[in-house]
Amino acid sequence: MLLQPVILSGGAGTRLWPLSREAQPKQFLPLVGNESLLQATVARLDGLASPSGAIPLADPIVVCNEQHRFLVVDQLAEQGRRAAAVILEPVGRNTAPALTLAALAATAGGADPLLVVMPADHAISDGHAFRAAVAQGAALAAADAVVTFGVVPDSPATGYGYLRKGVADGGAFRLAGFVEKPDQETARGYLASGEFLWNSGIFLLRAGRWLALLERFQPEILAACRAAFAGGRHDLDFLRVDAEAFRACPSDSIDYAVMEPYAAAPESRAFVVPLDVGWSDVGAWATLWAASAHDAAGNAVHGDVFTHDATGNLINAQHRMVAAVGVRDLVVVETADAVLVADKAQAQDVKAVTEFLKLAGRSESRHHRCVHRPWGTYEPVDSGDRFQVKRITVKPGASLSLQMHHHRAEHWIVVRGTARVTRGEEVFLLAENESTYIPIGVSHRLENPGVIPLELVEVQSGAYLGEDDIVRFEDRYRRDSQDC
Repeated sequence: MLLQPVILSGGAGTRLWPLSREAQPKQFLPLVGNESLLQATVARLDGLASPSGAIPLADPIVVCNEQHRFLVVDQLAEQGRRAAAVILEPVGRNTAPALTLAALAATAGGADPLLVVMPADHAISDGHAFRAAVAQGAALAAADAVVTFGVVPDSPATGYGYLRKGVADGGAFRLAGFVEKPDQETARGYLASGEFLWNSGIFLLRAGRWLALLERFQPEILAACRAAFAGGRHDLDFLRVDAEAFRACPSDSIDYAVMEPYAAAPESRAFVVPLDVGWSDVGAWATLWAASAHDAAGNAVHGDVFTHDATGNLINAQHRMVAAVGVRDLVVVETADAVLVADKAQAQDVKAVTEFLKLAGRSESRHHRCVHRPWGTYEPVDSGDRFQVKRITVKPGASLSLQMHHHRAEHWIVVRGTARVTRGEEVFLLAENESTYIPIGVSHRLENPGVIPLELVEVQSGAYLGEDDIVRFEDRYRRDSQDC
């Protein structure tokens, strides 16, 4: 009974700005605990066992969009893990096509594993109880059932869809149906009845079972995904599906495409397993506050924070000390380039900020000040008329592309580690406290041949200093000039 984790990592997480940005959304951030939500999701099944013994786990299949591909690989590598496949979606088409690509990858070698499908951006505090629920669901799915997991509600929430429990079957229930997000009065009724669970978006079924059900209920999705998968190609650690074929795929969720019609079918073997595991979708600042540890005054704090006569606040300090005095029920989030202050009850309106930033063409909606690249990071330090200063960190063994700039020259000063520099026809090493100069129009490359991170200060000078002034000649990460 091989269990194949499938991690769906396509979310944007814009309601958690300014921590979550388009280039580094919430699933890649350590919002609850020391691991990112993606890393916690991958590790959540470690030690999975049934009453008869351990359940073997395959390496995860991760489905994500192209701009996050290196973040996925890097964060798995930090855990000492590799993915069975990292499948890149050229466009978002919701969860049903994403799962279909994963199922096609899982069955490509002739196997038919059990797929446990998990969003990458949820938090669960009780891993033991979660693994017990998954083991229970795996026993059902091994007998060809289709299993979803419903969170035991602790409030009349209106932000989630609901699952209706049917006849009890052991510790699980027949799935009687799906219910859309209710209004407050209806949600109170659901909570009082005990018949409803929050829809977690977690599923467990055989890969072949999913493909057969999709053929029955949504053949257009299956045909488009088969064409996209068949026309795909491997690129480094990634599987790139055929973009044109995937763009033609209808957009639909797992629920709408298969689960709802199958649950309503007379011969249905759809089950829901209750989850009482400290689950949160970490979908907004208020839910992050609820999922976090609190001090005696109900404050959830992170970083260098001082509070006095303050209660019920979420305060996150990333770079500086934040002091909160005499305030109630606020969200205060400090990052290197932006600060959010909001009433906790209205923090969902942060979308107004992100919409403004996008319309204004400002970078704060897309990137943090510290920008991640497959080779490391860079962070602007200062800028002015015709100059810009950056702090650059290159991972051990990593290399920037061989490139050239039309409009800027660069000065590099090594402050830690050793740099191998290509400048035109020259190749030479720079040690700490040594520097070099790259003139405009000269091809160059920066590499870290050492075993510790290379840190340097880069001073750019010229008439135009935009990131798009890059002509790449060689790149081990196979990026074009506009790619991250």
